[in-house]
Amino acid sequence: MRFAKMHGLGNDYVYVNAFEEQVSDPPALAVAVSDRHFGIGSDGLVLIAPSTVADFRMEMYNADGSRAEMCGNASRCVGKYVYEHGMTRRMQITLETDAGIKSLRLTLEGDKVSRVQVDMGEPVTECDRVPCLLGSGVVTQCSIRVLDRTFAITPVSMGNPHGVIFLSEPVETFDVRRYGPVLEQHPAFPEKVNIEFVNVLSPGRLRMRVWERGSGVTLACGTGACATLVAASLCGLAQRRATVVLDGGELDIEWNEASGHVYMTGPAAHVFDGEYDAKG
Repeated sequence: MRFAKMHGLGNDYVYVNAFEEQVSDPPALAVAVSDRHFGIGSDGLVLIAPSTVADFRMEMYNADGSRAEMCGNASRCVGKYVYEHGMTRRMQITLETDAGIKSLRLTLEGDKVSRVQVDMGEPVTECDRVPCLLGSGVVTQCSIRVLDRTFAITPVSMGNPHGVIFLSEPVETFDVRRYGPVLEQHPAFPEKVNIEFVNVLSPGRLRMRVWERGSGVTLACGTGACATLVAASLCGLAQRRATVVLDGGELDIEWNEASGHVYMTGPAAHVFDGEYDAKG
């Protein structure tokens, strides 16, 4: 099976062109290829497939084999892949995901895609629709207890569920691996949840680290960066446009007041191509 290894700010996936390759058991394949010792090494698997409602379809699976609705970093890489492999010559394309159809705008440097802006659509801010059981309507900085600490969490969905927590201590030294998995599986989130730990550096600059549902600590999360900006704006901590600084780099996020949509802009990088023995 031919594949490409790509990443958005270090959030890396194995990409398979499902126009050409047949994948019979994507969850099992995701677990196998994601292993960083016995596989290729990644945060998950992405299939680039035909769509009847958009230019392309993105099917993605986390490192544990679970299906993911959406990934902002992966969607940028899909845009880069389809353009650079001659599957489209358009600079604006549509991408079907489990979280709806997203619009991608490509930026070129020479004949290569350097940056991609993704229209992530409108965020879901009503708690029960995230889904989250901490209340109804917009819920901000609600107390949630895990292990030895009480956090103030703001639930937001970007097509997948997020819980944003603003910290007073530096996120660089915060023990994400201790609290992340417990919060991910907290009963207040019936479909589990991605958790963002955030420092507000200024109204236009946010520092975020993430525990991703099904993958653990990753270097970046595009939907998480969008959820972080939305939560910060709802809490009066940030403007509607800000730079979100992740472990793997920076994303420009805007929550457009006129359209209500969130726009994410950032890089996409190709690492290498290869062949994988799917039979082991």
